[in-house]
Amino acid sequence: MPLRHKSAQKRARQTVKKTERNKKYKALIKGSVKRVMVKDVKAEAETEFKKTTAVLDRAAVKGIIHKNKAANQKSKLAKHINKLGK
Repeated sequence: MPLRHKSAQKRARQTVKKTERNKKYKALIKGSVKRVMVKDVKAEAETEFKKTTAVLDRAAVKGIIHKNKAANQKSKLAKHINKLGK
């Protein structure tokens, strides 16, 4: 059933574009988080953590993920890195 109003049609087009952009960004986040989690050496994990933190913060600012989700992810990664030191 086609959308009747022009505004609804435009909204549908915008949603498709936003969804594609968000998918790419979420894939980038997942990969970045995974790269930190697989590191066994603390120094390597910390350098990767800095990059991941930037990616998470950027996603939160853009509204792709919620700011609390970004904070929770960073906390989880920091815990992982601290365990490597022991």
